[in-house]
Amino acid sequence: MSFLQPAMLLALPVIALPIVIHLINQRRFQTVHWAAMHFLLAANRMSRGYARLRQWLILAARTLAVAGLIFAISRPLSSGWLGLAGGGRVDTAIILLDRSPSMNQIGPGGISKLQTGISRLAESLDRLQANRYVLIESGRREPIELASPSVMKGMPETTPLSETADIPAMLETAAEYIRVNRPSRCELWLCSDVRRADWKSDSGRWDAIRSALADLPQMVRYHLLAYPEVAPDNRSIRVSRVRRVEGNRVPGNRVAGNQAEPSQGARLLISFRIEQTRSTDGTETIPVQLEIGGGRSEFPVEMTGNILEVQDHAVPIDGFQETGWGRLSIPSDTSPADNEYFFVYEKESVRQTLILTEQPVAVRPLEFAAAVAPSPDVRCEVEVASPDQAIGRQIDDIAVVVWQAAIPDPSDPISGVLNEFARRGGRLIFLPPDNPTDSAFAGVRWSRWSDSQASRVSTWVGDRDLLANTRSGEALPVGDLRIRRSCAPQGELTALATLEDGSPLLARAMTPGANVYFCGTTAREEDSSMATSGVVLYAMMHRAIEAGAQSLGSAQQFIAGAVAVENDGQWRQVAGPRDALSSDYARVAGVYQMGDRWFAINRSEEEDLQAVVPEERVSSLFAELDFSRVNDTVGNQRSLIREVWRVFLVIMLIALFVEAVLCLPRRIAKEKGVAFGGASG
Repeated sequence: MSFLQPAMLLALPVIALPIVIHLINQRRFQTVHWAAMHFLLAANRMSRGYARLRQWLILAARTLAVAGLIFAISRPLSSGWLGLAGGGRVDTAIILLDRSPSMNQIGPGGISKLQTGISRLAESLDRLQANRYVLIESGRREPIELASPSVMKGMPETTPLSETADIPAMLETAAEYIRVNRPSRCELWLCSDVRRADWKSDSGRWDAIRSALADLPQMVRYHLLAYPEVAPDNRSIRVSRVRRVEGNRVPGNRVAGNQAEPSQGARLLISFRIEQTRSTDGTETIPVQLEIGGGRSEFPVEMTGNILEVQDHAVPIDGFQETGWGRLSIPSDTSPADNEYFFVYEKESVRQTLILTEQPVAVRPLEFAAAVAPSPDVRCEVEVASPDQAIGRQIDDIAVVVWQAAIPDPSDPISGVLNEFARRGGRLIFLPPDNPTDSAFAGVRWSRWSDSQASRVSTWVGDRDLLANTRSGEALPVGDLRIRRSCAPQGELTALATLEDGSPLLARAMTPGANVYFCGTTAREEDSSMATSGVVLYAMMHRAIEAGAQSLGSAQQFIAGAVAVENDGQWRQVAGPRDALSSDYARVAGVYQMGDRWFAINRSEEEDLQAVVPEERVSSLFAELDFSRVNDTVGNQRSLIREVWRVFLVIMLIALFVEAVLCLPRRIAKEKGVAFGGASG
């Protein structure tokens, strides 16, 4: 039980007042023995048990009435949120709001998780009445002071984003705010749907965050308003590749003199993927809407099972249109954030790869794989250089940098070059050197070499990233690789391929752009069979090259929140939600233009996964902290906090009524034909 006015509970000793009065009343009279009363006292002994019971009941009713009044004045609360407000008004209430795409899941009545959570928090915090309210949302992650919690309902800072939330970073911001501002008593309210992509529950950052929160000198209580339910029939679409290729000549619309001049036609080859949580029985036709430069069309696709891969869907375009934008969308469902995907395109340019190594012979297989173009309309170039040649070299036109040397120290200028390349959006692949050092890049370092004795790859991620299945849906022969020597990466990473002993063979660092990779072996014959079984090596290289090439030129694809180009107010929104703040363009899915450059912003791949962090794991993340959780449902309109003082008033009235009934004089039954004072005449 919690109370809004817990100070009133100090008056609880007053409930002993009826007992004190009863004891005092007993001492007001002196006992005088009178012989004439002995007969009446003897007669009264027969009903003494009932009289004592009635006296105790009257005393209990009076005590209960006083207690009910005190509890009612203390404004007790009742809810599923254990320990919600025990201790009275807090000094500062900090609200951590998850604005990730999955929070836009819609429930009954067309209300989303985000809207439901904001409404519930605003109502609860308005009732609890803190002295100060601070909002930290998952976009900018900067503290915003609020006049009252209710203003969150109309703030543009609480609208949905396409950026994956970073719950650990939000908690770090909250801890820093508490440390700097030093509120006397603080409560932290976190509203989230507990998705793995947002919580990063396997990250080593949680240990440091938990220690920092536990070391705060202030009293802080942590509350989680969770919406863990997932959409049962969700369907998502994602564009994996868009290429503009030159086509045959088609009739043009340009006129020279009196004759029409034919123009060179072109085509867009669009590859996309549709996933759904519910497997269909048989074949289902799904209408896909295509928008290119404002013009819309629709075409059907046939889907069987859970996944549909469409490769190189050809769309004719004007040959003179070298740059443009488009959007693919499917019918809306309960999760509208993943029902559309934006893209931009431009004329194909040369795809360049830079390999920086101290042993050119060791990277010959990579050099050969990167130089072979995947199609006739694509040109690929490869350059091999030493690591020190990276300083001062122009790498703005490079799609992939392969680094096969010791990881440079963070103070080394080469480290700054690599960081800038990764920030720009290029793909960076690290291969282990012969003598690994303790230096790290993006939080990842090399371990020591170990002989794996022709170990196999036990598991790998086959539905996305560098080891995704082929266009026909067949898996890459990753399991056929033989790893003779390995040097496993360690640190904050996501494993894409794992050896039989559990060590990662291919991993991706936890960078905002998800574009830094670590491969735990080389293509040398004494290290692995990647060169002799070249399919995996070739697929890895060209998927990285293609992804890196998209960050070059005037038309670029970005993941929301990982845009390397700063928006200084010159961005113009071409497509996307019209209510988005200009300062949030880099976090909201859409198409934007700045001068002659085009940007397509979309959600990350992790957002299409509906994996939720288990409740036990969430509890362990807040271990040894004053933590409570309530699981809510989207669209739920019931209050999180209910004042139950009326119940105690009713209890008080019932107690007074019982006391009044018990105080009524007892009726004396008369025997028939008998009266006091003698017999009837």
